[in-house]
Amino acid sequence: MATQVNRRVNVHSKLTVVSSRPSGPGKTDPFTAMDHAMGLHTLHVVFYYRTNPFFDSDLTNLRVSLAELLCLCPRVTGRLARGKDGNWVVKCNDAGVRILRAKVKTTLDEWLRSADACEERDLTVWEDMPDDPSIWPPFYIQMNDFEGGGLAIGLSCTHMHADPTSVTMLLKSWTELHRGHPISHPPIFHLPPLHLHDKSSPNTNSKYYATKSKAETPAVKMATITFKFSNSVIKQCLSKVHDKCPNATPFDVLAAMFLTRIARLKSPPHNNQTQTLSICIDFRTLKPASIPMGYFGNAFHFSQLPLDSEVVNNGELGEVVGIVHHHAAGLKEEEFWSDIDWFENRKGETGKYAPPFRMYGPELTCVSLEFEHMNYTCQKPLMYEAMFKDDEKPVHVSYRVGNVEGEGLIVVMPSPSSEEGLGRTVMVTLPEEQIDGLRADPAILDLKPTMLS
Repeated sequence: MATQVNRRVNVHSKLTVVSSRPSGPGKTDPFTAMDHAMGLHTLHVVFYYRTNPFFDSDLTNLRVSLAELLCLCPRVTGRLARGKDGNWVVKCNDAGVRILRAKVKTTLDEWLRSADACEERDLTVWEDMPDDPSIWPPFYIQMNDFEGGGLAIGLSCTHMHADPTSVTMLLKSWTELHRGHPISHPPIFHLPPLHLHDKSSPNTNSKYYATKSKAETPAVKMATITFKFSNSVIKQCLSKVHDKCPNATPFDVLAAMFLTRIARLKSPPHNNQTQTLSICIDFRTLKPASIPMGYFGNAFHFSQLPLDSEVVNNGELGEVVGIVHHHAAGLKEEEFWSDIDWFENRKGETGKYAPPFRMYGPELTCVSLEFEHMNYTCQKPLMYEAMFKDDEKPVHVSYRVGNVEGEGLIVVMPSPSSEEGLGRTVMVTLPEEQIDGLRADPAILDLKPTMLS
């Protein structure tokens, strides 16, 4: 983060927005087992807009549309408390969402050219949940005004409250209300009961989660770099691997490429013929889907993909792409419900959930924010539909996860100007000493990415 002397982002005011209709006294909202499992992480999403839809004279409209949205989202405006069983619940007390306003001492274009990942942190609030969160706001919105009229909206929350899709839908719903449009996916806060789903299938992830829950990862400084790949480049990559994997998606290609390139930055595995990659996919996107897009909570599924080290280090890219595709395309809805059942079974005698552990780590984790990755050529990128003015979509969106440890995190998502839905943005978080090597990797540079530090 920039020092206080040369910091380009300066927060100058704070306000609180509450829902326009009270939710009622004594109401609480429990978290699911999967929500509790994400308790060590935070989410930070930044939407960049070319023009600022809000000026000082328009703040009333901003508050009116947001207050209307918050009526539908009592989980967002409430505060955390312990329930009778010791688990976290939201007290729906309409305490409101904290909004920070900041000035950025540069233009939007200059910021996107020059700001590194550390400085981008200044556009959102980074706070871990305190020991006593009873008066602590778990959701923050930071409005960052650039010189020349650009705007960056930074949303921050605990990962226990929401996953990346939920945060995206929250802002998208706000933009729809602000434009006077109906909400396309009204928020839903409860999953179908677990007993309605088939639990006869064995949980293939039980050993994977058990290992993660006991892993001890040495703390190292992490750094992040962003790569933007054009539509034509991704189309060319898909063509090159077509013989090995004719149904490959952009996610498959980029996950495989970054896995193999990052592997070259590390020391060779000792007496270990297998490398592992955690793949994280939103189960709202599976076809057919029983989890609606409007579900507000955690519906991301983590699974382990073992790969032969020889294939990762010396095999053809198309072979690795095929392995990733086979794994991602083969995921079934029953696995998600089986995971929830596994976390439910970790409850103690009083019904309290076991302590959370790091879901992003210790192994390298690759997250798909394709949202509609199973039919990627026919869908508009969800994050770029968040428009406060008609046809003025974000020019860039970034997703960051707090408290990532271990081998790192790869996030793959659509780019804003993907003519055929193929352009992609990849955000990579690695131990700091590996970032320069990835930045200079010849295979990645051959794809002529635009790099944001």
